[in-house]
Amino acid sequence: MPGARRSRCPVSCTLDVLGDRWSLLVVRDLMRGKRRFVEFAASPEGIPTNILAERLKRLRAKGIVRTERYSDRPPRVEYLLTAKGEDLRPM
Repeated sequence: MPGARRSRCPVSCTLDVLGDRWSLLVVRDLMRGKRRFVEFAASPEGIPTNILAERLKRLRAKGIVRTERYSDRPPRVEYLLTAKGEDLRPM
């Protein structure tokens, strides 16, 4: 079942969101000031764009990232950490 938790343990729940190969690197880049998709894609780790799009979507759905539109034509957004995402900063 999508969205189901493995357990109620905070560590386990965090791993469900951030425990894959790429999500923490996206959060790291946000903390370092990257905001646009092309900036994340240019990171030296070379995240594939389809995976990057999926991770940004997942982080947004979990309330760690929010978007802000900066262009209507074509529609383009910047990614920003939410307060919940900022709480990860000590890592």
